[in-house]
Formats: sequence, C-alpha cells, structure tokens
Amino acid sequence: MAIQYAMVARGSVVLAEFSSGQSNASAVARQILEKIPGTEDSHVSYSQDRFIFHVKRTDGITVLCMADESAGRRIPFAFLEDIHGRFIKLYGRACHTALAYAMNEEFSRVLSQQMDYYSNDPNADRMNRMKGEMSQVRNVMIENIDKVLERGDRLELLVDKTANMQGNTIRFRKQARRFRNTVWWRNVKLTIALILLLLVIIYVVLAFMCHGITLPTCFR
Repeated sequence: MAIQYAMVARGSVVLAEFSSGQSNASAVARQILEKIPGTEDSHVSYSQDRFIFHVKRTDGITVLCMADESAGRRIPFAFLEDIHGRFIKLYGRACHTALAYAMNEEFSRVLSQQMDYYSNDPNADRMNRMKGEMSQVRNVMIENIDKVLERGDRLELLVDKTANMQGNTIRFRKQARRFRNTVWWRNVKLTIALILLLLVIIYVVLAFMCHGITLPTCFR
C-alpha cells in the first residue's frame, strides 16, 4: 500500500489516526507534530529511509500521512486535501475543542477507506491529473527528518516488512539469486574437497597394497 499511515491532529493533540500495518509511524508522526515550527498554514514533506511523511496544516488542523517514496507527492497531498475536507465537513467547529482521539472510532474507518482508495485505485490518480497538480504541491520541498528532529530525539522508523513486500520484490529476487549462487559454489567446493579426500584415501590404500602391507599391520 502506497499510503501506510494517516493522522488528523490539532496542534499536538491527535484526534484520529489509522495504520495499515505494524510500525512505529505514530510515534514518529508525534515527534514531527511537536517540532513543526510556526502556526501558519503549510504543506511540507519529511523523508526518512524510503518513506516520506507529508503534512498539510490548514486553520489549525493538521493532516499527516506516511507514504512510500515511490508514491511521489501528488497522490499523498490529494489524499490529505480529501481527508481535511471530509474531517471539517463532518465535525465542523467541534474539532477545535475536541479531546484526544475523540473522533478516532468513527474517522479511523474513513482514513482506512481513503488510504486504500488513493493507494490502489487508478482512478484516484487519474482524477487528480484531470484537476491538475495542486500549486502548493509543486513548491513542497522534501526535507530530511533530521532537520526537524534532533538526532538524539529521533526515533528510527520501524515498519513491518510484510507491508512492503510488493515494493521489495526486485531487491528480494536479487538477494535470492545471490544466495543461490553462493550455495551452489559452496556445494561445488565441498564436492571437490570430498573427491580429493577420496582420491587421497584410494592412493594411500593402493600404496600400502603395492608394498605388500596390510592396513591392520601398519597400525600394530
């Protein structure tokens, strides 16, 4: 899945979130919320390993998602735009005073559905192409997360490998091929060593027999 985690927050108060797999993306996202400077509206992206955290903040409400870097920026920001609109339409002014996770039970299902749609449905990208790229996305600079978080405070992003098997297929095939070659050469070397050992034993036995010496006699 291209988009693997999503969150809606007010400041550092998380109102709803959803993750498609096992990871600590939620903890990393909280660090990003606490370190983002200023209070004005913004569209920013932060990279960490092969994942990018995209952030959209409008009128005090922040929507954030973690996507594979191969997803680019148009789809994740279209997703954030969609989520922000749905959230405001559904909760209105209540989102500005709600307690932490007040909307999670209901809105996490919306996050799940839209994450699946924007990750897997080709119509999602087709519609965004028809609309044209959002102007703010063109100007988004992707910064490394180290610029936002102090290295001592930064959490390493841990994502369940099963959630990224599709993106790692090529790498897996190369590793598997390399492993097979290594095992094959190891077997060849072992076979040669066994053949040489067998030849040495045959040579020794024949040498004793040529001299009329039996093996039991040699060890008396």
